[in-house]
Amino acid sequence: MEKRWIILIAVIALLGIMAVAMAGCGIDEETDETDEAAPAEEEEGTEEDRDETIRFGVTNWTSTIPPTYIAKEILEDMGYTVELQEADAGAVYTGLSRGDLDVFMDAWLPDMHENYMNQYEDTIESVSVSYEEGELGWVIPDYVEGVETIEDLKGQEDLFDNRIYGIEEGAGMTETSREMIQSFDLDLDYVASSESGMLSEVQRHVSSEEPILFLGWRPHPMFVEYDLTVLEGDEDYFATSEVHVVANKDLAEKAPEAYEFFSNWSIEVDEVEEMIAEIEDGGDEEDLARQWVDENEDRVREMTGQ
Repeated sequence: MEKRWIILIAVIALLGIMAVAMAGCGIDEETDETDEAAPAEEEEGTEEDRDETIRFGVTNWTSTIPPTYIAKEILEDMGYTVELQEADAGAVYTGLSRGDLDVFMDAWLPDMHENYMNQYEDTIESVSVSYEEGELGWVIPDYVEGVETIEDLKGQEDLFDNRIYGIEEGAGMTETSREMIQSFDLDLDYVASSESGMLSEVQRHVSSEEPILFLGWRPHPMFVEYDLTVLEGDEDYFATSEVHVVANKDLAEKAPEAYEFFSNWSIEVDEVEEMIAEIEDGGDEEDLARQWVDENEDRVREMTGQ
């Protein structure tokens, strides 16, 4: 009898050990299945739509902002990441040539930026004409009498304190203006500044109707805010330009859909001027660009091919 109880107790103990072992195997199997499933779920959650980043060169000219921000909105709608890099014109073209930048929306051709295009012709190309009839030259207020051409300035330089106010070093208009001063043998000093610095001088002089000679171009709200005259006789230096979109030549391969969009891009000069004026009145660049995109859906579809 005592032996029978010993055998029964041994069997019960053996069954308990087997149950624990089986439970342990079950937990290991379940854990293995979970571990195998986890990487698949994680991989599915990290899928991205695009990895292309389009980098714009952005000068501090007011004419650069509207087309750049409108194009930015459209590209982001297409799924691209967009970065804006502010720089002067020389640095923008250098960045384009190296591939550090992809596109510039405000290239004035043939004259103003032709030297850059020639210098970097192996790496930069014109993709499209943004708008035509970009006028630029030396400008005076309408109330200044007796000066209608560049040659009329000869002998009257002191009327303008022997100065012409311009934009930054490196800009095509700056280099061309210095050439003009020498060619016309004018007693003028070129005062290089930013666009905003030049316009501050214009505002100061115009408010008291003092003569001032400075650089002007369209599109720009200065021609809306002030009554101005572009001096004649500079056709060999400042021909009417077209404003182009220029890009690094690798963009077509890097981002073909973006390249197609830029190839089809166009905008009216008065649309650019209106947006510039609204920005100067306190409007937000991105909000105004979004408004343009929403109001021009058909044109956007034509440009994107979507």
